[in-house]
Order: sequence, then structure tokens, then C-alpha cells
Amino acid sequence: MTFDKKQFEEIIDAFTVTKEGLREVAADFRYDLRQGLKDPAQSSLRMLKSYIGLPTGDEQGEYLALDLGGTNVRVLRIRLDGEGRFEVLKKVAKPLRKEGAYDYIGKGSTATQMFDFLASLVDDAIDGERQETFLLGHTFSFPSEQSNLYNARLIVWTKEFATAGVEGEVVNDLLKAALHRRGIENVEPTAVINDTVAVLLAAAYEYGDTYIGSIYATGHNTCYLEPYAGKAEKPMILNLESGGFMKLVPNRFDAALDAASEKPGEQRLEKMASGRYMGELFGMALAELFGESRNYGFTSIDMSAILVDDTESLETAKKIVASKTGHVLGADDLALAKRLARAILVRSARLVTASYVGIIWQLAGDGGIQKQHIAIDGSVYAKMPGAKECITATLSELLGEDAEKIDTNLAHDGSGLGAAIAAAISTK
Repeated sequence: MTFDKKQFEEIIDAFTVTKEGLREVAADFRYDLRQGLKDPAQSSLRMLKSYIGLPTGDEQGEYLALDLGGTNVRVLRIRLDGEGRFEVLKKVAKPLRKEGAYDYIGKGSTATQMFDFLASLVDDAIDGERQETFLLGHTFSFPSEQSNLYNARLIVWTKEFATAGVEGEVVNDLLKAALHRRGIENVEPTAVINDTVAVLLAAAYEYGDTYIGSIYATGHNTCYLEPYAGKAEKPMILNLESGGFMKLVPNRFDAALDAASEKPGEQRLEKMASGRYMGELFGMALAELFGESRNYGFTSIDMSAILVDDTESLETAKKIVASKTGHVLGADDLALAKRLARAILVRSARLVTASYVGIIWQLAGDGGIQKQHIAIDGSVYAKMPGAKECITATLSELLGEDAEKIDTNLAHDGSGLGAAIAAAISTK
């Protein structure tokens, strides 16, 4: 078959954001920031306090880092050497669920089972040491209510976790009790942060001049250091839960995706920009071109493979589209399918970048934009062909000459280092 060219161009237009539209997104994002600082109820951004500022880069000592954000959990023993240097001395990693052996996250599992398992990993990381004191930082990537750096209370499990007895509890209290049951009295949990905050802490320690941290992967979120300029409050990292930013204009594919989602009317930026949804949007647009109403099950990994296929015959793209849709496309239509994938990725990167610019304007206040890095971790930024380049181009488009003061760094695996840094800062 051959795609209708007029219909195709109309779909591309639906996924195109103009420069003026982007500037509006950035301005609306900054407006939501400012409203959220006055009253979070007046903003689509959560403005969650982390109760931590940035490291100086001179933090030193040995610390433990517990990284709990998915089914694989890690405990690291990390030595901070100051001047942004560090060494991972030991890493222990195990899944929380092992087929046929154990399951600490499914229905029927308990808090005691889960946290006793975590305590055993901590024990492995310190090699059974019972004399030397270790402070432990905890990257805990689940919705939590936090009243200080230590005190994070789980609101609700996500990511298919169903462990009983954890929701409503302070996770560090559960961990301390489990360590005590194992006779580990020399490990002191002192800090809980989420993964986005961990990315910012890790990058600020390594590179300095970093005030924005972001996850751009299956999901999307950003945090930043709010300077509280002209106020008595100390600068603090605020977790925006920015995937929930709502002041965007969805196209018909976005609207259909949202209506069929688990939580309609929520997480608009995430649904328009994150890796979890990009493949679905691509499939919906293809289905319209095929005159069908089906969910083909495309993923962002499929899109990456299509985008990276630079062969003349686009053989990889041809196989992926055929396997998902049952349609074998000719060269011209394959080129259009690749262009569609590119348009969806470009829109994603441009919207995410506009949110960064809103924060950059907030940081600048009434002064000029200062030289800085933006720390980004995640599979879309690291692996989607053209994502980083599009972010750079969009910064130039929105900031002009000031864009030369901004660059983006891959903060790969910041969850562990960030947790250790949080433990170090907790002593100050």
C-alpha cells in the first residue's frame, strides 16, 4: 500500500511544535513554578521538598547507598574523595523477585520480608563489619510524603509493587528495624531522596555548576535547586514531578492515548514526551494511515531501531513495521514511517527542553542566565538517536546566545552516588 501524502503531512503537523508554541510552554512552566512556590495546589507541578541542597564537591568519607526504584535493588559502599572524585568499593545487587525462589514485592509479601532482605544486602556490602559506623543514603523512587531528609513516608506503591505493611510507613524506620533484627547497629540510615534528586546531587558533586536534574527515560521528571532569592529560606532541591505538567495542547492521538490510559487527565507531559508512550503514539499514527483501529504494541526501542536504520533499503525498519502491523511497506512509505518516528521524538525533546528553559528563567530571576550544566539520566536521552542533539538545538532556539552557557551531561547511574552524597550532606 501507499500512504496518503496529504494525510501523512497533516499527522506530521499534529506532532510539530512551533518556536512560538515552545516559548509559550516554557513561560507556562515557569508560571506554574512560581504559582507552586506560593501554593502547590495552584500548580500542576508538585513542588515536593527534598530537604537537601547541593553538595560542595568536597564531601569525603565512606558511605552506603541503597537504591530501591524497581525490581532490582542495589547497595553500594562508596568512598567520596572530594573534588568530585569517588570510588565504588563494593556493589551488591539482587532482584526483589526471583522466579520459583522468592517474591518480596508480590501480593502476600510483607514489609518484614522485604526489609530483612534489604538488611541482608547491606550486611553483604559491609562484609559483616560490626565496628565501623556507616551512614546510609537511600534513593527511594516511589511517591512519598517527606517532612525532613530522614523521614519519607510511602504514600502508595507503584510499578506493580504490592508488599503489605509499607504504605503509610516511614521507610527508614522499617529499614532500621530490619538492621536491628540482624544485629547491625553500626549502619545509620540518615537520608531519603528520589532518583531525580539523586541525579542532580551526583552531577553537582562531579561537575559543579549544576542546578537542574532530570530523568528522561520510560518516565519523565525534573528537579531543580530553588534559590529562594530574597527570602530567608535556604536554597533547596524541589522535586517537580514534572511529568504531571498540564499546560500543553494535546493532539488527537494524545487525547486518545490519555482517554485509554490508567489515569485519564493526568501526567500530560509524560504522556506526550516519555519513552513509555512514544511507541504507542507512533503506532496510533500508523494505524490511522493504514485505516485501521489497532494497538500494534510499538515501543520506544522499536522507534530507536527505526531511527538508527540508515541503510538504503531500510531493512530493519521494514521488518519491525511488518512484524508489528502485518503490512510490508515499500521504500517510500518506510521513509515516511521513519520521518514519523523522528517527528514524535523531536516533539518529545522540544517539550522537555522547554520545561528546562522555564526553570532556567526561574533560576536567572531578574539577573542574567549563568553558565551551568543540566544533568540528565535515562534511556531516551542516552540512546534515542538525535535526542541530545535536539535538546541542544532547542536550547539555542529558545535562549539565543545564552544557550552557549548551557550544556547537558549524561548523569549515568546517579542513583547510587546521589544517595551516598545525601548521606554525606546529612552530617552537615
